[in-house]
Amino acid sequence: MSYRDSPAIIRPSVAEQAFWWFHRIIAAYCLMFGTLYWVRLIGLYDGPLWRFDLMPVHWRIAASILAVLYPFAGIGLWMLASWGPVIWLLCAATEIIMYAAFPNYFGAKYSVVASHVLVALLYGAFRLTLYFQDRQKPQ
Repeated sequence: MSYRDSPAIIRPSVAEQAFWWFHRIIAAYCLMFGTLYWVRLIGLYDGPLWRFDLMPVHWRIAASILAVLYPFAGIGLWMLASWGPVIWLLCAATEIIMYAAFPNYFGAKYSVVASHVLVALLYGAFRLTLYFQDRQKPQ
């Protein structure tokens, strides 16, 4: 049996490989942000209001939610699971609302908002590219 008689080997496209790497990079950032929220909650960082019992209620709620969801999103993105980007979107939406809608409570971190918007746009561009790439494949 020659290689011409064997079934075709399907190799991922460059866009698919880049999308997988994109997932892994964002997963690493999610795990890092989750770790930073945990550091904040347990008080390892020596800053003002950087311990759960010293935080205002709005920070307690937000930090607790994000400390759980960010690592969960990171794991889902790393595994390329379909729910990983959904959990990341929850984290991103939470931080966008925190820093853009309530800057009096959480501070105005527009760099965080901009980074989440940039990642969402890149994700959308990858999904569109893969969609059009799949449409061009012969059936």
